[in-house]
Amino acid sequence: MTAIVVALVVAGLVICVIAVIVIATGRSRPAAAGEDGMSGEERVRAYGFVLRDALSRTLFGPALAQAVWRRLMAGPVGEGLVGEFHRDFCGHGLIRTRDGVKLCDVHDGGHGTGEAIAHWTSEEAFVAFFAAQSDFSCSGWDASEPVFASDDEWYRNNQRLTREKLLAFVEGRVES
Repeated sequence: MTAIVVALVVAGLVICVIAVIVIATGRSRPAAAGEDGMSGEERVRAYGFVLRDALSRTLFGPALAQAVWRRLMAGPVGEGLVGEFHRDFCGHGLIRTRDGVKLCDVHDGGHGTGEAIAHWTSEEAFVAFFAAQSDFSCSGWDASEPVFASDDEWYRNNQRLTREKLLAFVEGRVES
């Protein structure tokens, strides 16, 4: 009788172990690289489209554009709105010049700025331009906006100007 009980207990344990293994291996897990049929580059590109589609298309408007111009003009020449402070490429910035404001690429936390992508010498021209912009148009995805548009996947939406960066600058929440 004892032999039968021991055999039943062992059989029960074996069945339990097998059941645990089957359940554990049957659980869903994230797809490993390539299992979804996409390469790493394709995954990055797909995520870029997700980020693009989440960008606001609400125009900045004249009040925000005017406040940005006036804050820039109150600062010293060579300084301005630099949204990111780190090594290497820091995105787009708005820098005060002797005769206005330039939009340019910023490097090394503002210690280096590129050539002007665009330049405004009057408040009226700056406000008219930026009032008609949005997070989407500034991202480089909007092909109808030639100042910002880019076919370069790395450059699009890479640390670009946004409503939040403009507001933070106007409100003094970022270094100038």
